[in-house]
Amino acid sequence: MTPDGTDLKNLLSERAFALGFDAFGVTSADARPDLPKRLRHALDQGWHAGMDWMEETAERRQAPEHLWPEVKSVIMLGLNYGPDSDPIADLAQKSRANISVYARNRDYHEIIKGKLKELAGLLARRSGAEVKVFVDTAPVMEKPLAEAAGLGWQGKHSALVSREFGSWLFLGAIFTSADLPADTPHAENCGSCTRCLDICPTDAFPAPFKLDASKCLAYYSNEHHGVIPREFRAPMGNRVFGCDDCLAVCPWNSFARATREKKLRARDDLSLPELAEMLQLDDNQFRELFRGSPVKRLGHARFIRNVLVATGNSGDKSLQPLVEARLSDRDPVIRATAVWALARLTGSNAELFAFRQTYESREKDATVLEEWKLTRPSPQE
Repeated sequence: MTPDGTDLKNLLSERAFALGFDAFGVTSADARPDLPKRLRHALDQGWHAGMDWMEETAERRQAPEHLWPEVKSVIMLGLNYGPDSDPIADLAQKSRANISVYARNRDYHEIIKGKLKELAGLLARRSGAEVKVFVDTAPVMEKPLAEAAGLGWQGKHSALVSREFGSWLFLGAIFTSADLPADTPHAENCGSCTRCLDICPTDAFPAPFKLDASKCLAYYSNEHHGVIPREFRAPMGNRVFGCDDCLAVCPWNSFARATREKKLRARDDLSLPELAEMLQLDDNQFRELFRGSPVKRLGHARFIRNVLVATGNSGDKSLQPLVEARLSDRDPVIRATAVWALARLTGSNAELFAFRQTYESREKDATVLEEWKLTRPSPQE
């Protein structure tokens, strides 16, 4: 006998927690009629920066039924990835590579997708309904839907905040043609707090609850291709993948706890590795070190670019020979960033001038030549 909606929902909830999910909720597919207008406003403002795919998928992204017309209910799942220490403290480790807490072990997409497929399979078998699963790889506005499903609320930093897990929830979604009882949407509980807005080193929030990716360090370290604009390099500090500041400072994290998912607990070798070690990675070593990690999707060249920015910010002159070695790298983005890092580490204009004489004359790439041009002048010039 096919269970009714309430029984089916209870069955799914019980199985979700058994699979390791930490939050479960259901919303109707049409619960957020405000999404098309909100999305259009953000795109018109250019807050998606170079993520052109957001504009290209806007029609499907703005509502679940635009992505899949048969959907009636959306099941939202949350998986806690809370760290066991304060990420803000990691910013002081200037000679260490600071990787966002979510990327210090396995890629969460694969972890969540397997659990979602199993849960969706149970739903399909018990109800005969159609199902589709999504984990941050399709045009789904997960955070507003999670808010509608009662998992938490979108904070002033635009990420989801939970009373139980703070800002540390990965989200996954199951779209289904089944008509399931919806949960009560979660009310916003940020109050007058603005810590997440105040801590941002690049003022990436034009207003509370709105994020401009064109000013976000996570965007530049994770999504941006090419040389990182000069105005964002110093604020990057030692961040080589992502930025946790606005998440980590949220007062609701005081109620959070470390993840119980072993595959999300930080690996020792990805917890603040030395910049010196990261600077020397070749492509094969990079792939091996970050096998199964979200960092691998960045690619070797962009990762070394980020490490060079962190090195330029470190003030550690012992790293200078490793930076000089990258001045001859075959990738022009790496060479250009190495020029900037070298200029930050050199002790005198005369020393920098000697490097310029050696490397600038043989350079053909316009981007790299522009970086040499922008280095501080030498007394000999």
